[in-house]
Amino acid sequence: MNHPSAFPGTPVPSHSHRAAGMRQGLFQILPTIHREGQVAGARFTWIRRPVGLILGIGWMVAMAPWALGSHRGVGDHHVASETVTEETVGYAIPDAPFQVFLHEGKETDEEGSRSRVRANAALQTVVEAFGHMMEHRTDYARFHEALTKGALHQVIIEPKVVNREGKEFLLLVVRTSRPGQVNLLMSASALEEQGYLNHSEQLVPVLAREFQWVVSKVDTTPKRQTTGERADLKQVPIKTNQEIGELSGEEREQVLQNLFRTYLITVDRHASLDGQPYYETGTTIRLPPAQPDSTIKLYDIRVREALQKIVGEPYFQEHTPKAVRSLLNGKIWNVAFANIPDRDWVTRTRVVPKEQSIKVGAQDKTIQPAIILINIHRTAAPEDPFYEVAKDLPMGALPADTLARVIAQEIQNNITEKSMRGHVAQDELTAPQ
Repeated sequence: MNHPSAFPGTPVPSHSHRAAGMRQGLFQILPTIHREGQVAGARFTWIRRPVGLILGIGWMVAMAPWALGSHRGVGDHHVASETVTEETVGYAIPDAPFQVFLHEGKETDEEGSRSRVRANAALQTVVEAFGHMMEHRTDYARFHEALTKGALHQVIIEPKVVNREGKEFLLLVVRTSRPGQVNLLMSASALEEQGYLNHSEQLVPVLAREFQWVVSKVDTTPKRQTTGERADLKQVPIKTNQEIGELSGEEREQVLQNLFRTYLITVDRHASLDGQPYYETGTTIRLPPAQPDSTIKLYDIRVREALQKIVGEPYFQEHTPKAVRSLLNGKIWNVAFANIPDRDWVTRTRVVPKEQSIKVGAQDKTIQPAIILINIHRTAAPEDPFYEVAKDLPMGALPADTLARVIAQEIQNNITEKSMRGHVAQDELTAPQ
């Protein structure tokens, strides 16, 4: 049975998205409402038209487990997902490269009537909010970056959005099978409960912040191995310095991915960021985490993105070759942000004492594993080699490309010295006596 809907935006079947310009006669093109001097909450004009029952939206949602060394296991804020089916009707936003899809779910007639009212209001609010963001895209740096990269494939409004632990989210960024693209899931019930329905001006800043996750998640990484699997040190895929020098940037990135699967960890072993606020990239603004572990995961993603840049980009091979080698030859086992308020340093290299050296790889190479720590709230001092690129921002506010230079300089300048001195990886979260 079909129900009349009052949806803003232009409905376009997803399989016809690229050809929509040649088939505009099939659809009613709704006028764009230009608002002069008004806030983002100005209401769109709704035009009623029959829309067939939303067909078969289906995707597989699989939570990617995060084996984070000694960090306690938690549900992932981001999951793997497929896209909606080709028959589903999408709603276009002027000039946007993505569409908004609505999944109303299945309820009884009485429940369905209420949910359709909520779904229509959610769709109106979301389309209106994105319409404003498109008109002012340069005001929202991460949103603008995501559009430039083509990172967002679809926005999908669900009745509810939950993870595998049953926690409901207002917004959830999910991986897709498309390289370099993610989907953004939105919960209609959470929009209602949190007071965003029909208040797009309040939803805009929330959406803008979520695009920090969108940009971070487009570079998907493989699942980490469990602690038991990491224990097989004979199988650690480390490379010799000569082998590393002969690899291309893409090959070095692949080696790094294999290390992420085995021993290389990118969270601090004390979980010091648990429940802590995070920085909006490029600013000193601190934002509360959506979940207690959200900040840990955000910086975990950013560190891994920075490490990929270090091993893959020619700049680092030329200027900080020791950093490139040390990430791939087994010397470094942990690179992480940490909240260490009682220490005045920005970055620090810790190396286990010689008596705790271990043998790894098929050739039983003896190494002293190193830890690279980044003190999240500290800013670079004039004597730091990366002072000019950090631009007086706290370390937690640095984008991945700048963070890569900071980490690379720390490794380049300190990994050999600390290893030769046998600098002990003592309790780095305590203040000096």
